[in-house]
This record gives sequence, structure tokens and C-alpha cells, in this order.
Amino acid sequence: MEFKHKPVMLKQCIEGLKIKPDGIYVDGTLGGAGHSIEIAKKLSKSGMLIGIDRDTEAIEAAKNKLDQFSNVKYIHGNHDDIKNILKEIGIDKVDGILLDLGVSSYQLDEKNRGFSYLGENTLDMRMDKNQDLTAKDVINTYEEKTLAQIIYEYGEEKFSRQIARNICLERKEHPIETTKQLVDIIEKSIPKSKQKDGHPAKRTFQAIRIEVNNEIKPLYHTIEECIDVLEERGRLCVITFHSLEDRAVKKAFIAAKGKCTCPADLPYCVCGAKSLGKIITQKPITAEKEEIQENSRSKSAKLRIFEKAKLTM
Repeated sequence: MEFKHKPVMLKQCIEGLKIKPDGIYVDGTLGGAGHSIEIAKKLSKSGMLIGIDRDTEAIEAAKNKLDQFSNVKYIHGNHDDIKNILKEIGIDKVDGILLDLGVSSYQLDEKNRGFSYLGENTLDMRMDKNQDLTAKDVINTYEEKTLAQIIYEYGEEKFSRQIARNICLERKEHPIETTKQLVDIIEKSIPKSKQKDGHPAKRTFQAIRIEVNNEIKPLYHTIEECIDVLEERGRLCVITFHSLEDRAVKKAFIAAKGKCTCPADLPYCVCGAKSLGKIITQKPITAEKEEIQENSRSKSAKLRIFEKAKLTM
């Protein structure tokens, strides 16, 4: 199938990875293969691209786009488990990793997956169809207080309490099973005068998707593991779409960079601070105006890049 959504900040990501033709690179969020195809183009036959995705359907679609390349390995898994995934295929270190977080272009285009607030589809939102928890479970079983907290924290929705209250009132009458049912509840919960900034359901759908797929909680540790499996001078590029994601990535980068905590008047370091590398992007890279006009998904995107330190003898 053709993908309606272009890969976000493609040029900046490819430049950020500093691809070596014979290197080993990981696209931890394979999705529609938009980034992967450009990485693969820069690799020689001795190089390798490892594409990881939770979604088996996305992997099959990506295979069709990458069928011209013989040095691509496809893994059904979660980038949160990157160290174990690489170990299982006999690889210790890689030269670069790309993580494009959030929902993929493939999943957005597949309306029946329930990620979209347009149309009427089953409340699913699972990136990995093999997992048990769905959006329908979250909406119909979570307590009102928990729902409100998720919608507020993950969706930054001001009307989270009203939305959660109305969800709970509605589900007492009958189960909430479709995206349209949820959209109707959200629209009733937000005053019309406050429904000017995009679709009123956008923030709530984002929040439920993040909860279903556990996108935030493991992220700090994932960044740590990604840096750990990089070769010296290898690079990690991470695109985030939410302030909580960006905060976790920034915090992990700063910790990996290391910081001496010794008093300024000491002639040398005694605290044992160790740096794993350097932060290439002191401020995150954002999409250019032209890209935002062509691809609305890039509007909230932030790219951060970390480079592993060169080993000293």
C-alpha cells in the first residue's frame, strides 16, 4: 500500500546518523520504512540494517518497500528490549540507532486499527496485536480517577476530568466499543468554544494510545540500553512527539553525558564522574516550515542526537 504520511525529519535523521557504508544500523520503529529505505540506500553489501517493530503487519508492508535490499534483517519485537534482540541475533554493538516514537504512518493509515479518531472503528490501538490490553479495555475498565489522570498527563487535556466522568457514565448504560462512541463522548465533554485547536479528540486518543502501548514508562531505560549497545562514535537519533517523551530522552542523554559534581576549587576530579559520550543537539532539532505544511505530524516533533564516546586506552 502507499503511505500518506512522509517520514518525519528524514534529512536531519540521515545526516544525524552519519552512516558508514559497512556499518550496522537499527531502525527501532520500522513502521512504513520511510527512514529505513534511506538508511539502506547508504549501506554497502557488507553493511546491515535491522528493522524492529511491534506490528507484524507493518513489518510485512516494510518488506515490500525494502525488497530491493538483501542486507535487511526484520525483527518482530519492541525497541525497549533492544539489547536482548541484538544478543539473540549475535550482535554486540551497532553503529547507529533511530527511534521514531509514537504512532507510525502505517498505523495511522490503517483506520481499522482504532488509532484514528476519524470514522467508526473498533477501539483497539495496539501496536502489537499479540498483546492483551486494548483501548476498549482501558476505556471500559479503568477507574474514573485513573482515566482522568492518564488523559491529563499523556494527552495534556484540560478537560480530562469531565471526559473521564462522561466515559464512566456512558459505560454504565452500555460498553464503549468504537472510536466514534468515544469521539462523541469527548465532543460533549469539551465546550464548543474550546474546540478550535484541532480535533477535540486528538489529545485523548493520544493519551489512551500511550497507555495501551506503555510508551512512556520504559523510555529512559530504553535510551540507556541503546547507548550501551552503540559502537564508539556510534549515534542514537530519537524523534519524540510528546513533552513526556522528550523529557525522558533529554534526562537520559544528560545522565549519559555525565557531569562532574566536584567543587570548583578542586584541581582535579575526585567524584568519579564518567561520560559515555556527548549530546550533539544541545537544543532539539525541529521540523522546517515547509515540512510542517506538507506533514502535520512533524509539527510537534523533536529530534535529539547522542554520540557514544571514543574509547580511550
